[in-house]
Amino acid sequence: MFALRSSPWLPVLAIFGSIVFLCTGTSWAKHALFPEVGAQGTTALRLGFAAMLMLLFWRPWRTTVTKIDQRSIALYGSTLGLMCLSFYLALRTLPFGIAEAIAFVGPLTVAVWSSRRALDFAWIGLAIVGLVLLLPWGHDAGPLDPTGMAWAALSGTCWGCYIVFGKRVGHLPISITAPLGAAVAALVLVPVGVAHSGPALFTPSILLTGLGVALVSSAIPISLELFALKHLPKQAFGTMTSMEPAVAAMLALMFLGEVLSFSQCVAIGLIMLASMGTALTAQVRPISTMPSPGPLNKIASSA
Repeated sequence: MFALRSSPWLPVLAIFGSIVFLCTGTSWAKHALFPEVGAQGTTALRLGFAAMLMLLFWRPWRTTVTKIDQRSIALYGSTLGLMCLSFYLALRTLPFGIAEAIAFVGPLTVAVWSSRRALDFAWIGLAIVGLVLLLPWGHDAGPLDPTGMAWAALSGTCWGCYIVFGKRVGHLPISITAPLGAAVAALVLVPVGVAHSGPALFTPSILLTGLGVALVSSAIPISLELFALKHLPKQAFGTMTSMEPAVAAMLALMFLGEVLSFSQCVAIGLIMLASMGTALTAQVRPISTMPSPGPLNKIASSA
């Protein structure tokens, strides 16, 4: 048992398991909840239950938070909620893996902007090539929906802002920022979901599915990722999380029947390569801005 716990492969398996659970939960949400309560209702259920679970587990009310930090957490959580909603709105018309790849450009841009090295601009150039291949001017699998791409781009923009606002609360422990940020996101999005879905949102079967989605795509991935963060260098962590678009595409093929064209697969690969390269060549900074989802983002992104 001791040898198992001290195995160097455990953190690697933990982060891989985190990505698999996260993408499985999102695929489940798209399959089971979208037809019943739409993207807005699905977002409300996922954020609402995730916030409840995290508040009960971490009980952040036991710690006093300054007014300045409260405002920062409010911005942080609001951005998280908008990121989640825009990503789910993108999933209505885009394949999961493509939406994830487009959104990934947001944190990648933040990472490059914070460095301004020639090599980092090469990585963003690689990502741009990938995005060009995804533009809706026709694929052998059919053109992509421009509105869906716009929602995915907005999600990526919110993801970048989420990282910037996260730096402002980086001095606080995750036991405070995660539950309070999730609670703010839920306060912003739950009314939107209720207004869109109405009484259908409170059907027992829908509530039970929403709870399951929150567990699979939020609670379990966060736990695994926190374990991995304690044992993996940030560069390795950022590189591994770059697998997310590919895992999303594979699970979407398995669970949702979403088939991608060859050019779309190449585009996702280029964006992943850019993200991995940025993580591997990142300079040491006081607060990491590498393109990594981070524990709290497991509530919202694949979003």
